[in-house]
Amino acid sequence: MSADLRALWRAAGGNVPDHWTFQTIEELLESQKSISVGVMYPGSNVLGGTPLIRVSDVKNGAIAKKPDFCISSEVDQEYRRTKLFGSELLITLVGNPGDCVIVTEEMIGWNAARALAVLKLKDPDLRRWLRYVLLSKPAKHLIDARLNTTVQKTLNLKDIRELGIPIPPKEERYKITNVIDAIENKMLLNTQTNQTLESIAQAIFKSWFVDFEPVKAKMAVLESGGSGEQAELAAMSVISGKSEAELAQLQQQNPEHYQQLTETATLFPSAMVESELGEIPEGWEVQNYSNLCKKIESGGTPKRNEDSYWNGEVSWLSSGEVRDKVVINTKEKITIEGLKNSSAKLWPKNTTVIAMYGATAGEACLLAEEMCANQACCGLIPKTEFASFVYLSAIRSSQLLAEKASGSAQQNLNKGIIENHSLIAPPSNLAKQFEWTIQNMILKLIENYRENINLAQLRDSLLPKLLSGEIDLTHLQSEVA
Repeated sequence: MSADLRALWRAAGGNVPDHWTFQTIEELLESQKSISVGVMYPGSNVLGGTPLIRVSDVKNGAIAKKPDFCISSEVDQEYRRTKLFGSELLITLVGNPGDCVIVTEEMIGWNAARALAVLKLKDPDLRRWLRYVLLSKPAKHLIDARLNTTVQKTLNLKDIRELGIPIPPKEERYKITNVIDAIENKMLLNTQTNQTLESIAQAIFKSWFVDFEPVKAKMAVLESGGSGEQAELAAMSVISGKSEAELAQLQQQNPEHYQQLTETATLFPSAMVESELGEIPEGWEVQNYSNLCKKIESGGTPKRNEDSYWNGEVSWLSSGEVRDKVVINTKEKITIEGLKNSSAKLWPKNTTVIAMYGATAGEACLLAEEMCANQACCGLIPKTEFASFVYLSAIRSSQLLAEKASGSAQQNLNKGIIENHSLIAPPSNLAKQFEWTIQNMILKLIENYRENINLAQLRDSLLPKLLSGEIDLTHLQSEVA
């Protein structure tokens, strides 16, 4: 059996040292029943319920944050077989079949959705090794050859059981996994940092443009008989998250920052007025995206049967890739000729893209580089001062936009629906101040995305060399206990 598995691995383009053995994943399981799919019928989202890991929660082989979707205790009990205890390995069955997640202590008590297989291994220490092997090109080739593509690419449990895995001696295995771990840990840290940055940016957006907290802070002071100066100070406290005592200290220690807070607070009015969307700050307006953008366009696709239009230098975004909040690179690229001879348009960086069709309808992303997109994407090229406002408002409006989608076969939006979507917009001077306030967060966000792409490329280039024994690891100190 081991010889047959080695032959299959070589046929898939892989090569491993002769002293390594091969075993099927089934042979590595704790028992025959130690692999199963997750929750098939999760029901509706239950506040405070059991977190449910879905394929969309898997990013670069990890779960960067606690899942938003939760199942009831009754559903969790019904699917207790896949309730997580901290020693399992998860393998995605759809989306990106074969991607793995190592279950950590933080995930104990969670459950997994049906699009994930839950595995319990005889030796939980093998999880890291198994994950990295499944990332390799030979493994991906073997997985792709087994995929059922009737509706979408799907891996089933039988195929997982039969996959052959090269197994080196423990000391070699630990050395190899430690090299890749260092790269993966940095990628996970970047992802978690980006989750925090996104949360902070959205929190500021919500405070300023949804809850109108600086405006209401001013109004509360004035209604209680306070002075205009006290009202400005109250707004500064809301904007900065600092108490009046801390603001006084800031004025002494960093007068420039204090002055910037003062100028920002001054831009907020101290009254609310009625509008078609309810009460809004005085001087603000109910707008739509067409008012805040220089141009709004849908994308296009060059002819697939024209070879000269494809595999060029121009990044070409598909609606499925809009799931990534920031896009730096794309799976497919077209040529300049393909761009010129199709309805695709080249959009500048800082364009917000909203997906119009299918499962991602309503979702939004930010372009970190200039690129074009297919016809299932709508590009919002913002006025400079509204770049971050348009991006964050689009992310916040994704559910509302998705609810406007229609279609019997799949949910569809169109450019008209998007450009006429109503929202409450501040004057341009406050939008400029918001842009200045969060621009460093957005830049850091993009930097981390870019670094993760480079780290993933480094990992993927090292993996075949490590698996083939091409890289000599004898100089590395063994960490085997």
